[in-house]
Amino acid sequence: MPFLRTSLLRAEPAGVLQSLDELFALAHAMEQEAANKYDSLADEMRGQGKNELAEVFTRLAAAERDHVDSVTSWSQSRRGKSPDPALVRWEAPEPLPPDAAAEVRNSRLMTPYRALAMAVRNEERAFAFWSYLAAYSDDADIKKASETMAREELGHVATLRKERRRAYHHEHDRSNVGASSGPPRQIDARRLELRLAAQLDDLEPRLSEPAAVRIRDIREQTIEMAAAASGLGSFAASVEHKGPLEVAEALVDGYLEGAERSTDAAHLERLQHLAEQAIARLAWLRSLSAE
Repeated sequence: MPFLRTSLLRAEPAGVLQSLDELFALAHAMEQEAANKYDSLADEMRGQGKNELAEVFTRLAAAERDHVDSVTSWSQSRRGKSPDPALVRWEAPEPLPPDAAAEVRNSRLMTPYRALAMAVRNEERAFAFWSYLAAYSDDADIKKASETMAREELGHVATLRKERRRAYHHEHDRSNVGASSGPPRQIDARRLELRLAAQLDDLEPRLSEPAAVRIRDIREQTIEMAAAASGLGSFAASVEHKGPLEVAEALVDGYLEGAERSTDAAHLERLQHLAEQAIARLAWLRSLSAE
């Protein structure tokens, strides 16, 4: 996992956690900082008269405060006390890097879709962070708790991606009023998964260890996902001609959208499992792409 020294995390974590108390303190600090950052951006957008963007950041801040409360409750149930900020020994990934925050403040092209896309990347960085800590911890309780935090971040990614997709369709529909064209040829998720597997196979020889080992594991998982995804989803055939990141992202959105519409419990569970795998895969591929 050393290839997480990339733009997804921006820096390798400064160490490993020594106790559950430290884990809860760090998780609490991360969620609180994100809530504060989104509150600040909401105020700035409101002051600029960008009320639609202000509402997006207000919702994001409220969601992060819910996460703060969740971590507090978890700490109280496991340790009998609230997280102690004094136990935070080193910096976690920033909830919104300075360049991204500056873009929100200054760009005339900032939209709810782009703001939500930044929030998605934030949650993906948090997922990579907790996954790293889980992998490198020698303490079974800390490893399990870090894995739980990573899964929580995947859930946050899924929720934000749904909001981002709705924002995209809202903006796209408004900008294409009156436009008409025939429906594109469609393919299913199995075919797209196999296309991604082939792309990863082509990528592996160009990588050095341990990235090549990781991409090989991802490729094998992708082949397994292709078998599970047979008959699922409906994607424009043109997606096959895009790069691996775009294909991986399209698959995430397809599984999430299918799960959102599903009314069958077994079908829903299948789609949710595929979505979780696809989100984790996308986070790893984004991390890798910066090398």
